[in-house]
Amino acid sequence: MTTSADATPSPANTTDPDIIHEERLWRDSGWTCRVIKNEDDDGWAVEMTKDGEAEPALVGPWTMGRDKRNPKPLDVSAFNTLVKTASEVLRRHEQQLHAQLHKQVWVDTADDRISVTLDIVPDDDDPHALLAAENASGETLANVRVAPTFKLSTRSASDWIESGYAKPR
Repeated sequence: MTTSADATPSPANTTDPDIIHEERLWRDSGWTCRVIKNEDDDGWAVEMTKDGEAEPALVGPWTMGRDKRNPKPLDVSAFNTLVKTASEVLRRHEQQLHAQLHKQVWVDTADDRISVTLDIVPDDDDPHALLAAENASGETLANVRVAPTFKLSTRSASDWIESGYAKPR
C-alpha cells in the first residue's frame, strides 16, 4: 500500500498491501529496497534486503537527483536491476560457504575409485564434520564423525581407506 504522498501509484499497490512503490522505498518480489542517507558523505546509498533477513544483502551508492541534493527516485527498472545484483551477491556467498564447508577428493584403489567427502557442520554448541566414502557406483562404504578441523586431502583419504575406515584421530 502506498503510504507517501510523493509515491508513484501502481496497480499492484491497490491489490497487495505488502507491495510498496515509493520514491525511496520499494517492497516487491520478496525484496525491500531502501534509499538511505550515506553516513560517510553528503550522498545517498541504496540497500537491498531479502524478506526475512535482518541484514541487507547489498548496500551501494545511489545516484543524486537533478537538484543535486536529493536522491534519484526509485523506479521499476532500477529496482529490477538491484534485485538481480543482490540475488547474485547472495548466490556467490552461498557458493563460497558451500565450498568452505564441503570438500571432496577421489582416491583410486586397486579395486575401485572412491569418493571421500568432508561436510563441516558449523554448530555453535557441537561443531563437527562428517567424513564419508562412496564407491564409483554410489554405494556408501563408510561414514564417521570427525573434528571440524580435520584436513581432507588425497593422502588423509588414502590413509583412512587403508585403515579400513577406522575413525581418524
